Amino acid sequence: MTNDAKAICRLNDLLRTTFMGGDVHVTCGVAALDDEARAAILTKVREFDAFDRGNDPYGEHDFGSFEHAAERYLWKIAYYAKDDFTAGSENPADPRATSRVLTIMRADEY
Repeated sequence: MTNDAKAICRLNDLLRTTFMGGDVHVTCGVAALDDEARAAILTKVREFDAFDRGNDPYGEHDFGSFEHAAERYLWKIAYYAKDDFTAGSENPADPRATSRVLTIMRADEY
């Protein structure tokens, strides 16, 4: 794993586990859940640790999927140029140059 991948992984883990260091968005399907179900989904995202070569080939911890109440959910972290959500970040390892966005969704909303 490169130093950049390690830095990206640390920043992504910070966002995913604490919801700090970026923006967190949920799709309409997640927002429509009752409070208890939505809280369970958010907890599963924060506690996700099932990273492997299949879902994390670059070691950046930027994607995950899991089941809850017989429904499949996904989460994904995207990297944008700082304060410009129309262009990708040229250096996702640099938090001064990158805006991170964590999106949590039902699999059928992807």
